[in-house]
Amino acid sequence: MQNSAESVSLPSTAPRTDYTILGAISFSHLLNDMIQSLILAIYPLLKSGFHLSFTQVGLITLTYQVTASLLQPLVGMVTDRKPMPYSLPVGMGFTLCGLLLLATAPNFAVLLLAAALVGTGSSVFHPESSRVARLASGGQHGLAQSLFQVGGNTGSSLGPLLAAWIIVPHGRGSVAWFSLAALLAMVVLLQVGRWYRLHHVSRSKAVRHVPGEALSRNKVVLCLLILGLLIFSKYFYLASISSYFTFYLIHTFGLSVQAAQMHLFVFLFAVAAGSLIGGPVGDRIGRKWVIWVSILGVAPFTLALPHANLLWTGVLSVVIGLILSSAFSAILVYAQELIPGRVGMISGLFFGFAFGMGGIGAAVLGRVADAHGIDYVYSLCAYLPLIGALAVFLPDLEKGGR
Repeated sequence: MQNSAESVSLPSTAPRTDYTILGAISFSHLLNDMIQSLILAIYPLLKSGFHLSFTQVGLITLTYQVTASLLQPLVGMVTDRKPMPYSLPVGMGFTLCGLLLLATAPNFAVLLLAAALVGTGSSVFHPESSRVARLASGGQHGLAQSLFQVGGNTGSSLGPLLAAWIIVPHGRGSVAWFSLAALLAMVVLLQVGRWYRLHHVSRSKAVRHVPGEALSRNKVVLCLLILGLLIFSKYFYLASISSYFTFYLIHTFGLSVQAAQMHLFVFLFAVAAGSLIGGPVGDRIGRKWVIWVSILGVAPFTLALPHANLLWTGVLSVVIGLILSSAFSAILVYAQELIPGRVGMISGLFFGFAFGMGGIGAAVLGRVADAHGIDYVYSLCAYLPLIGALAVFLPDLEKGGR
C-alpha cells in the first residue's frame, strides 16, 4: 500500500524503471568521472613536473571543484524551468577541452584553466544526469540514484589505475588519448538526450512524490542544513584520501608512485561498490537510517587509520570507502523529497556543494599538510564522521515526517 503522504498517482500506472537509460547514464557517468579523476591521479607527476607545493596541488582541486559547485545549482534552476535535453553532450564537450588542455599545459596558470573547464563540464553533467536518472527510475528513486552513482564512482576508481598503467610510463601528454572516452560519452549522451526530450513531460507528471510537503518551511530548512553538514563531513574526509592518500603512502610507507596509485584505486573501487548499497537499502528501510549509519558508522575506522601499518591501512581504507560512500544517494533522494518539483535545483545544489566541499577541503588540507605534515591531516580528519550524529534529528519522511 502506498502512503498517501508519500505519493499521488496521476492517471494510470507509473512508468517502469528504464534500465537501458539508467545503464546509459551510469556508463556516461563512469566515463565523465574517469576523465575527471585523472587530474587527481596525476598529482604526483604535476607536483614534480611543475615543482608545486601541496598548497598549489590543493588549488588545482579547488579550481576544478569550486567551478563545478558554483555553476551546478544555477544549471539545475534553469533546467527546472526549461529542460535542455542536449545540454549533456555539450557539457561533455567542455570536459573534452579541459582534458586536452591538461595534456599540453605549459605552466601552472594553464593547469588551473584546464581544471576550470573540466569543472564546467561537471556543472552541466551532474544535475541533468541526476534528473534523467529520477525520470527513468519508475519510482525506485534510491535504486536509480545508486546506479547512477556507481558509474561515477567506478570511473573515479579507474583514474589512478589508468594513470599508473598509461600516464606514469608515457608522460603527461598521454592524457590526450582519454579524449576518445569523452567523444564516446558524447555519442551516448546524444541518445540519452533524445529519450529525455521525448519523456521528460510525461514521466515527470506520472508520479508526484510529496513527502516533504508534510513539513513546515522551518523544518525543511533545518533538514537541509543538517544534510549540508553531513555532506561537509563526508567530502572533507574524501578530499583527504583522493587528493593526498598517495602522498601519505609514499611518505609513511615508502611506496612508489605506481604502488600508491594502486592503493588509491582500491579505495576508490570500494567507494564505487559502496555507492550501490545506499539507494536501494534506503528505498526499503528508510533513507534517514542509511544516512546515519553511513556517516557516523565509519568513525571507528577513520580514527584507527592514522595508527595502522601498511596492511591495515589498506584494509581500513576499503572499509571506509564501502561505508562512507553509501550516504550520498540516500542524502540526495531525501533532499529531493523535501522539496518536490525542484529536482534539478536540489541535484545541482547537493552535487555542487559536495564538489565545493571537496575542493575547499583539498585546499585547506594542502595548507595543513605544508604546515604540519601529511600525517597530521589524517589524524585531524579522523574526527569528521562524528558529525554524522546530527542525522538523528532528521524526520522519517517515509512516516509522514515523524
